[in-house]
Amino acid sequence: MAEDYQKMTVAELKELLKAAELPLSGKKADLIARLTEANEAAPVEDEEVQDDESWDDDGDWDDETVEGHVAKQKPVLDEETKAALALRAEQKKLTPSFRRTEWFRYKRLSRSGWRAPHGMDSKQRRNYRYRGSLVRVGHGKVAAARGLHPSGFEEVMVQNTTDLESIDPETQAARVGRSVGGRKREHIYSRADELGIRVLNRRRDV
Repeated sequence: MAEDYQKMTVAELKELLKAAELPLSGKKADLIARLTEANEAAPVEDEEVQDDESWDDDGDWDDETVEGHVAKQKPVLDEETKAALALRAEQKKLTPSFRRTEWFRYKRLSRSGWRAPHGMDSKQRRNYRYRGSLVRVGHGKVAAARGLHPSGFEEVMVQNTTDLESIDPETQAARVGRSVGGRKREHIYSRADELGIRVLNRRRDV
């Protein structure tokens, strides 16, 4: 079996690990060793269950099962917040895309965010219809859902594992900072799994 794993790519190995709910971190040799150990351990458990005639399913045999990372943890929301999120989602469909002045002329402007137009002769500032929409107060969304992730979680920026301790898993989710390195990011993911905290920008390769 190990020889078969050697012929596979890292991406294919990670797909097998993901299906088996095993960690995806490490080099190719680590991934192969992890899959080999899982395959060797699986038949032993089946034999023990089949050979043990005295085994009795009393309904509590899985009480000590350790749950791993759940990618889709749901927040605990009241009905008012759920209605506000649904209304915001409907309003967002009607919101125009706000483009910077001359975004179609220069590639660097097309990649930048919104900027208020200036200048006495600015066509966008004067609200010419073909120049795009202006950001106005009327485009604001529901105040009760303001600042919430589409899932309903309140986002909390995380730079290290210590920042996770103050997060409420029922209403808040973690967003790992962009400057956090790969090794520290992996520690944050592991600690978040232990605390049952959802990571909004979790990378698939870690």
